[in-house]
Amino acid sequence: MTDPHAIQPSELDQLPDRDPEETAEWQASLDAVAREAGPHRAAYLMRRTLERAEAGGIALPKLLETDYVNTIPTSAEPAVPGDPEMEARITAWNRWNAAAMVTRGSKHGVGGHIATFASAAWLYETGFNHFFKGKESPDAAGSGDQLYIQGHASPGIYARAFLDGRLTEQHLDNFRQEAGGNGLPSYPHPRRLPWLWEFPTVSMGLGPLSAIYQARFNRYLTNRGIKDVSASHVWAFLGDGEMDEPESTAALALAAREQLDNLTFVINCNLQRLDGPVRANFKIVQELEAQFRGAGWNVVKTLWGSAWDELFQLDTTGALVRRLRDVPDAQIQTYQTRDAAYIRQDFFGADPALAQMAKLLSDDKIIECFHLSRGGHEVRKVHAAYRAAVEHKGAPTVILAQTVKGHTLGEGFASKNANHQMKKLTVDEFTTMRDLLDLPIKDSDFADGTVPYGHPGADSPEVRYLQERRAALGGPAPARRVHPVAPLPAPAERAFASFDKGSGSQNVATTMAFVRLVKDLVRDKETGRRWVPIVPDEARTFGMESLFPSLGIYSPKGQTYEPVDRDQLMYYKEAKNGQILNEGITEAGSMADFIAASTSYATHGEAMIPFYIFYSMFGWQRTADQMWQLGDQLGRGFLIGATAGRTTLTGEGLQHADGHSPVIAATNPAALTYDPAFAYEIAVIVREGLRRMYGEAKPGEDQNVFYYLTVYNEPLPQPAKPQGLGVDEGIVKGLYRFNTAESAGVSPVANAPRIQLLGSGTAIHWALEAQQLLAEEWGVAADVWSATSWSELRRDAMDADAALLRGEERVPYIRQALQGAEGPVLAVSDYMRQTPDQIAQWVEQDYSSLGADGFGLSDTREAARRHFGVDARSIVVAALAQLAKRGEVKAAAVKEAREKYGL
Repeated sequence: MTDPHAIQPSELDQLPDRDPEETAEWQASLDAVAREAGPHRAAYLMRRTLERAEAGGIALPKLLETDYVNTIPTSAEPAVPGDPEMEARITAWNRWNAAAMVTRGSKHGVGGHIATFASAAWLYETGFNHFFKGKESPDAAGSGDQLYIQGHASPGIYARAFLDGRLTEQHLDNFRQEAGGNGLPSYPHPRRLPWLWEFPTVSMGLGPLSAIYQARFNRYLTNRGIKDVSASHVWAFLGDGEMDEPESTAALALAAREQLDNLTFVINCNLQRLDGPVRANFKIVQELEAQFRGAGWNVVKTLWGSAWDELFQLDTTGALVRRLRDVPDAQIQTYQTRDAAYIRQDFFGADPALAQMAKLLSDDKIIECFHLSRGGHEVRKVHAAYRAAVEHKGAPTVILAQTVKGHTLGEGFASKNANHQMKKLTVDEFTTMRDLLDLPIKDSDFADGTVPYGHPGADSPEVRYLQERRAALGGPAPARRVHPVAPLPAPAERAFASFDKGSGSQNVATTMAFVRLVKDLVRDKETGRRWVPIVPDEARTFGMESLFPSLGIYSPKGQTYEPVDRDQLMYYKEAKNGQILNEGITEAGSMADFIAASTSYATHGEAMIPFYIFYSMFGWQRTADQMWQLGDQLGRGFLIGATAGRTTLTGEGLQHADGHSPVIAATNPAALTYDPAFAYEIAVIVREGLRRMYGEAKPGEDQNVFYYLTVYNEPLPQPAKPQGLGVDEGIVKGLYRFNTAESAGVSPVANAPRIQLLGSGTAIHWALEAQQLLAEEWGVAADVWSATSWSELRRDAMDADAALLRGEERVPYIRQALQGAEGPVLAVSDYMRQTPDQIAQWVEQDYSSLGADGFGLSDTREAARRHFGVDARSIVVAALAQLAKRGEVKAAAVKEAREKYGL
């Protein structure tokens, strides 16, 4: 084994030492201090030396951890402006009403969380009173700061909105009771309360990830000259337990690399997660400090309140600091619930120097320190940390604020493992809390055992102070605004019309057709600069490399090197004002980009048009939670699932073969999912999407939607758009007849059996081949329909069903379109049968479907389609089987076809 005490080989050994004697003297000095004054004194001197080196501009790696003490000494804390006593009263009212709201709602069994806000109240109140800029802030007009509120702290935010007059008692009594239309959502949900909440956060892990990319997108807007939002600051309030989510820390390096000093994480380190301690046998604060420092963040620890100052002054040997660092988090939690005698024995009794210190401390002092005094509970400590964060330049800041979960809620709540699930306080607990907070609420106010809400009055000093502070900072917060921005002008029609004539003899994949359309749209003089192309390191796969030199890849550093392909036409061009967000291999990061861009119309009053193109298998399957977040946040834009289909991406196999993304997408109420077959369909869908999301909305039309298009990498002939009325309408609504047997020139004899073939995406080409085989080899006439959106057909039919229940007469579009169509209907796609089967119950004709169910596999397209039974010959056999059931062809024809085609 390696001797841990021996001097190990160092990377410095390979570098020349120009003065070995001087080096030896420094080493000898260190050895002497350690020998004479002890290793702790030696460590202290070394750290002081490192601080001196950093202050002198000497480049050295930082230590990953510091002692378990506050980063900012009490002597360095700036004075807090304003009236601290007034702010304490405001905070007391908010604490009370947050707890009262959840308790009153508990009689309805709707749940709620009390302990989180109780621990974090000062983290929020300090920001609201002194730091968080509102939408009317002069230096961040229309944008303000972006606040990612910890989801479980929402009761405290509602309580503050009640105090400032934006909510009423009726609103509070409808907490978690939204069906009546006047309720408050459980957590930050913009779709449910769009005037208050900007960012959904309670799917834990997505808040921190989104906050980083929001701060990054703010820089993107500024550097591209869209809008100067350099004064906006992004604040993300997080829980220490939440940091275990992989998304929470996935982009820390990005934030440091791009020097996002417009971003602050505030991590509420109450040391508890939902079931118990976050790091029972370890220290979560130290772990997070090392993680963030290692990533390049500025770390501010705000752990202990002012009551601890006396103890640290007594710690002349460093024993207290060492003990605080050694005690595991679960034991710190235990101290908060034990008496002074226990703490004297267990904490101070572990070291003779501490035992001597304890003799100088009263029981009241020990209880004050270990039960109450935490940095996150004192406005001066929090203010100092926030001031340090906003003044720090060159890196994002994380504030690690230690608190007590359930603080001020009484002994039954504070630091209890179960307090996350505790939904109410008793009357006795409320009266104890009232006395602690010194609130003017009488015992008689508890009518029939119901806890009252408290409000000092609309014209009270507290409310006036609160409103004055918010006015000085730019208005209420949090607040979401949809600015009165004129609809974006529609791009020139020629960009779309050019696809109507088809591709002639050239085979073109629909992925390439979409990219070509985008190339034209980004050149539009009115709206071209508002497009935000997002790609996770697959631009060349999707044929987008031609956009590199013309649009540039966004980089806040520009291009500090000469690219290896600079002599080529389509070279890799990075630019500070680049338009493309090429994120590398991170679908989660790309989706966070998309969410920030897609909601810029509300966040900043600047409508942007993002499109995010990705391997379809790695979109919804990997990041569906973020797609749900996108819908909640009322985002608008285009998601493009490229290389789509179970059988179309040749040879890649099980992990790449997407046969179900439209099924997952169909579960999202905000997603309009399309599986276009032809280039002109893509043009129609994108044009309609631009109108709906960014243009003049029709009456009753929801603009807060996003589009999901699946496109394919199989080069195929792109036909001209069929002539006649209703084609564009059918493309948008989800179904139109592409041709009939007669118009296709394959009509068999008169009165031949007839079938309707519905195909989506690349499957329509199999249907067209089957149409020819049915006519030529089996005497069957087939009409072919392009089903551009199974889910939109289903959505329309469900709306029709709902209308019928209201007594309105309405026929689903699917029935209108297929009315009078002869024979059975056979639907096919390159996805699970569940995809086309979304419409089955509304089709009046006999209905059946084919699909690519099961895991994908590696093979040629032809072999894969035969394996899944969706190729043209499989369609023929299925069509004959349907006709045989009806007695329109002989049953023997099915067996004959199966044998003929080797199925």
